[in-house]
Amino acid sequence: MKIIYKNNNLEKVLIGICGGASVFVMASFVLLFGFDRPMMPREILYLVQVGLLFVFISEKVIRFFNAESKRQFWRGNWYDAVLLLVFGVFLFGSKKWFDVEDSLRFLHVAVGAYLVVQVVIKVCRTTVNMAATGNNPTKTLIISFLVLIVCGGGLLMLPKASTGENLSFIDALFTSTSATCVTGLIVKDTGSDFTLMGQTVILTLIQLGGLGIVVFGAILALLLGQALNVRESVAMQDLLSARTLGKIGNIIAFIFLGTVVIEAIGAVLMFGMWDCGLGRVGNIQEQWFCSVFHSISAFCNAGFSLFDDSLISYQRSWGVFVVLCPLIIMGGLGFGVLYNIFNVAVDRLKRFGRKICGREDDGAAGVPKRLHLQSKIVVSVSFILIIAGMLLIMLFEHYAGEGSAKSGGILGAFFQSVTARTAGFNTVDISALSDSSKMVLILLMFVGGSPGSAAGGIKTVTLVVIVISTIAALRKRNEVEIFKRSIRIVVVGRAIAVTLLFLVVLFSAVFALNITEHGSGFTMSDIMFESASALGTVGLSTGITGSLTTAGKVIIILVMLIGRLGPLTLLASLTFNLKPVKYSYPEEAVIVG
Repeated sequence: MKIIYKNNNLEKVLIGICGGASVFVMASFVLLFGFDRPMMPREILYLVQVGLLFVFISEKVIRFFNAESKRQFWRGNWYDAVLLLVFGVFLFGSKKWFDVEDSLRFLHVAVGAYLVVQVVIKVCRTTVNMAATGNNPTKTLIISFLVLIVCGGGLLMLPKASTGENLSFIDALFTSTSATCVTGLIVKDTGSDFTLMGQTVILTLIQLGGLGIVVFGAILALLLGQALNVRESVAMQDLLSARTLGKIGNIIAFIFLGTVVIEAIGAVLMFGMWDCGLGRVGNIQEQWFCSVFHSISAFCNAGFSLFDDSLISYQRSWGVFVVLCPLIIMGGLGFGVLYNIFNVAVDRLKRFGRKICGREDDGAAGVPKRLHLQSKIVVSVSFILIIAGMLLIMLFEHYAGEGSAKSGGILGAFFQSVTARTAGFNTVDISALSDSSKMVLILLMFVGGSPGSAAGGIKTVTLVVIVISTIAALRKRNEVEIFKRSIRIVVVGRAIAVTLLFLVVLFSAVFALNITEHGSGFTMSDIMFESASALGTVGLSTGITGSLTTAGKVIIILVMLIGRLGPLTLLASLTFNLKPVKYSYPEEAVIVG
């Protein structure tokens, strides 16, 4: 929602003041809670926070009088009145209405909560506004990821984030990048080397990285009743690859509700899974945190686990296959496909209800909704890749001489086929698999998930477009066709570009790691596997991640970032302002193949 102000210069000053105040808010919380002992006296930090509280309140008052339309201002900032009302209740009723012994501490909590909410709202709205400037939405996406990675790395370096020695800069940056890019490669064990604070930071990075902070900002804006203006809607349409501008609000609402519902159901269903007598989860609070952590990690396709052997100890647990696998698969399908499937399912249920009630011929139902071509391709290819990967792993492990001992049988092969394309959990020792099985996993990681999801890789649709283009050429067909639909030639060109760019990045990473890790004793298979896992944002490893040199870790960091954003996205941000030429040269035949 665009609010018009009388004095634009005053508005710019207020924006600068709010930005500076937000930085001071974050710094005060870091000084209060990030160290074993506060770096400054608590009383001084609390006074600073009270001062920042008055800064935010004063900013709202000034903006109210500076707004041309007071009604429009209240429509866009109604939540501030609610926040102040709640704060006032806590301020004046801490002793009267609440049984609180330390009312001053209760007040500090209320002030802190108000400041956190204000900063989160301002940061999220800023990202959406930056994406809507019209300059380049993809640059905003890239910048938001970089800022999130740097901030996450800084928080992980705090003494209270780790159990032992403070994390080094490169290890903190590696962990933050892996979490933000929902990869799952680790140089420190998530469960034992990080405290609850560190694990919470990692979980937050996974959720924000999986959704994208710009999308999260749009979600928050809609939750606060702030309708997106045309520029913001266009920016979100570009970032979400939505079909029509009018459905942006519905898609964003579906992303939020779908994420919350799916992750909540996953956490509830997994709750009893950890009580297996292994002694790893101590009490009910740890069980809930473990469930929430793995549910979010699975749906966001992150692959982070609180256990040092990932899920090997739970390879016979029903929850791994009944809960985790569906979470991983749904997270890898993409929100666009899930939105289409949901709408079709709801439409079918409505029609079924009308048929039962005898109202199927009244014409009110309209044209039946159908699965889009994108959804058909994604669902069918995902199913084929999962089954093919499972069968190949079982086959290669059988003829490797160990039978099903290494692959974990049919269930183990199925789980690795599911997780290799997107998530990065493992129920078997990856380093013990045969080279042939590792090559299957590399191919699955290279393909990755589907467009619009948190998964990496070239994506399933890209693979299909290249395959059917090849088939069309062999059949001497002029058009690329699938499911009785034609694919535009520009889409074919984009698919080829994505695949070639991924191959260039993959082999560049392999060559670079061979140089930096020449004295480590790693095999080419290990290095290829690590590079493919980083580029596909999968997180599987043969166990070499923690032993990489500093230069090797930097290379993997860059590859993870490229894999999450996509080489084509990075190139699009660099070539955004290039205008297409308005001429073409004469054709001349060339011989290929």
